[in-house]
Amino acid sequence: MGKTKHQGPIKLPKTPDPKNWVSPVPFGLGKIKPGHIRDTMKVAWENRDNLSYAGKILTQGVCDGCALGVSGLYDQTLAGPHVCTTRLNVLRLNTMPAMKKEILHADIDELRKYSSAELRKLGRIPYPLIRRKGERKFSRLTWDEALNLIADKMKKLDPKQVSFFLTSRGITNESYYVAAKVARYLGVNNIDNASRICHSPSKTALKRSIGAGASTCNYQDWIGSDVIVFWGSVAANNQPVSTKYMYAAKRKGTKIICINPYREPSMEKYWIPSIAESALFGTKLADDFYQVNIGGDIAFMHGIMKHWFEMEEKQHGSAIDHSFVKNHVNNYEELKTKVQQQSWAEIEASSGVSKERILELALLLAKSKSGVFVWSLGLTMHTFASDNISQVANLALLRGFLGRKHCGLMPIRGHSSVQGSGEMGADPFVLPGGDFEPNNIERIEKLWGFTIPKWQGDVLGVSLENSLLPEDHERKIKMYYLSGGNFLETMPDPDFVERALSSLELRVHQDIIYNTSTLVDAKQAVIVLPAKTRYEQEDGGTSTSTERMVYFSPEIKGNQQQVAEARAEWKIYVDLAKRVKPQRSHLIDFKSGQQIREEIALANPNYDGIQYLKERGDVFQWGGAWLCEDGICPTPDGKGNLIPVDIPDLKKGKDTYYVTTRRGKQFNSMVYHESDPFNGAGRYDVLMNRNDAKELSIHEGETIVVYNQHGVFQGRAKFIDIARGNLEVHFPEGNFLLPKGVYEKYAKIPSYNVAVKVEKAERFNARKDIKYLEKPVPDLETEIS
Repeated sequence: MGKTKHQGPIKLPKTPDPKNWVSPVPFGLGKIKPGHIRDTMKVAWENRDNLSYAGKILTQGVCDGCALGVSGLYDQTLAGPHVCTTRLNVLRLNTMPAMKKEILHADIDELRKYSSAELRKLGRIPYPLIRRKGERKFSRLTWDEALNLIADKMKKLDPKQVSFFLTSRGITNESYYVAAKVARYLGVNNIDNASRICHSPSKTALKRSIGAGASTCNYQDWIGSDVIVFWGSVAANNQPVSTKYMYAAKRKGTKIICINPYREPSMEKYWIPSIAESALFGTKLADDFYQVNIGGDIAFMHGIMKHWFEMEEKQHGSAIDHSFVKNHVNNYEELKTKVQQQSWAEIEASSGVSKERILELALLLAKSKSGVFVWSLGLTMHTFASDNISQVANLALLRGFLGRKHCGLMPIRGHSSVQGSGEMGADPFVLPGGDFEPNNIERIEKLWGFTIPKWQGDVLGVSLENSLLPEDHERKIKMYYLSGGNFLETMPDPDFVERALSSLELRVHQDIIYNTSTLVDAKQAVIVLPAKTRYEQEDGGTSTSTERMVYFSPEIKGNQQQVAEARAEWKIYVDLAKRVKPQRSHLIDFKSGQQIREEIALANPNYDGIQYLKERGDVFQWGGAWLCEDGICPTPDGKGNLIPVDIPDLKKGKDTYYVTTRRGKQFNSMVYHESDPFNGAGRYDVLMNRNDAKELSIHEGETIVVYNQHGVFQGRAKFIDIARGNLEVHFPEGNFLLPKGVYEKYAKIPSYNVAVKVEKAERFNARKDIKYLEKPVPDLETEIS
């Protein structure tokens, strides 16, 4: 798949372009904006005790922040060095010393007083630890003791009662692959990864629409495309290096369109630190914003398609690429019928955007000869997420924006190598090189030399729920093995998550640092295993970027604060498997990273080439420059599938708002700033429309309560330019409002958007909480003494 190869980095223009400047006032003085220079100096100060090693990571390693894929200071998109604050913020995890013993072994209630951000700063886990039921402190174990305890427990449990999870904090393809293989070797299919709670619907939807669950294009395709549409994506905040690509695209005349409920300041204007002109005067990024309702994207896209079909009735070929559709697309008439059935009134009500505005964008896209559609969590964190993304694919297929230069579908990933997690098989629905289905199971069994269990494994949310099943239930999860991750701060309903985690008999945390989940009790014991970072992994490791680039990151020597007992993640999995099932342990006994890469190349044919990655800077792109090149999709008939769907009913009642969770200056749940540098919002601010607030007699800065049947959030009103009827609260602080057990039908992502009511705090407290909720909320109870 893929004939054309990526052309390699291209150069930026050297002459300035004042028409894209934000302001002639240097450095955006007086404006709310990130302080890149100040933040960089702060990072240097934090790493002053290991500055030489920090420098080596930045210049030799592959970024362990977002999934843009920067190797050292360079990437495959643009010539010249790149560095961003996301990468700099994560840097300290790799350079800091071990935790002091008096903190490491402190009373558990003392440790629980720390926030996750504070725990992170305490240092690395120095050696294996255990805290048994009733014990107040973690105590030291040897590696043999720790692994023997885990192995003994696994031998006693039915494999259906064990679950594995791998986060995306710098974990390499090699570790994902070995974990996936070891889990199946041990008879366990409950294995999941962090993409379940971010981009799993992207993969699911793209596979059904075009046959490939990955970005079809490159970042270079942005540069010179007629239009880039960012859908529910704040790339400037979450993938800051992407602003450099947007700058390059603007210089080539590309129009940038943002579709988001909130007119995100960072997508409107940005000061790009690695471009002198932009660092001084800023860059206007988005040409236009369409402020769609949370959950209104399907209606909005149906409005675009409805107008295209109206244009076609007046002039054939004025909006649809009929040649492309005829040769490469299925279900055209079915989609047309579905879209034409919907009224403009219904489309406007659901989307929150006027017909006139929808027609504007429909016309722009119809006149564009090329286009790239980029999306992120604004489309994926819904109960109808796969349908959201299939509609984006519908737009691309109708216009022929697929399989050629300056065109494509791009789910922009927020974490380095999370793209590789499923491709390595660390997912209950897949094995390396394909789905968890008979033909692929048979193929992998031949390669691995052992029988794979055939029962369907569960996603992480269901596994957590299953920990609360009756004691004798065959699928009651009794042991959870976590490689990183903090479910307390990433999953809906944290109170439920704490209950689930504490109901497990044994919990294993393989990690670099303590987090709040590590400190939750377990029925028998919590075991903590110290992991190496990706830069310490022997033989180096690989990661897969958003654009399918597989980068090699070498082992970087010279860490003055190396944790002597930390071990490479894949080595821990192998050691454990050998203890649980020693009889056939040669089948999983990898001796080197190179040996793993050689097997990955056989297990996943797309990764044939990974075995040659051995030195710093080595990289290849699976699938070539464009998937579906020349319109030929990797589907059974070679065609893309248009997917007709209904406009979802959000069940928004009178006086009901829709709330979504947002990221501030953070990396997933790891918060780095208490205030958002783009809008000045605090972590407990509720971002809302000024006119909505006026109707509720709410003043800016006033304490308000956001509540529903799931929980209560108390914060302060902050007015922003957001579509009416919509609110935003920060993640994870707002997760108490989210329902547990509500999953998207196809990809099983939890829902991170929900209906709520809003009131002034004194009004809410004056009425009794029990009028709204099943149980009172102690913090909000007023007492008269």
